[in-house]
Amino acid sequence: MPPKQNPLKLNPLQLKTLTLLQELANDPETAMIDALTGDSTVSQFPHAHGNHFHLGRYVVSSADATGLGNEAVWKALERKGLARSFFPTAITLTQAGRDYDTGLRDQILHGSDH
Repeated sequence: MPPKQNPLKLNPLQLKTLTLLQELANDPETAMIDALTGDSTVSQFPHAHGNHFHLGRYVVSSADATGLGNEAVWKALERKGLARSFFPTAITLTQAGRDYDTGLRDQILHGSDH
């Protein structure tokens, strides 16, 4: 039987936010990875210009990123065991948070042309 999609029942905003945090957590310019645990602390967040922002080699719609500044979303991810919130300065994704399949990566991370 295939694994259940979204087993923790994250809502759409939580899923979008986790997708973006996963990308930030893998970038050495925005995060620090703990080699022992695999947890990754994100302490630098992108700034929008116009209706989008750049996330590494991707372009993301600002509308898909509202959860990055939403404390309730960070706390929900923490309750689900996917993160530890230090809102608003940093968030640590646990290994479970880094590995969680949101199913949204191809929908909200778009290749950059500039």
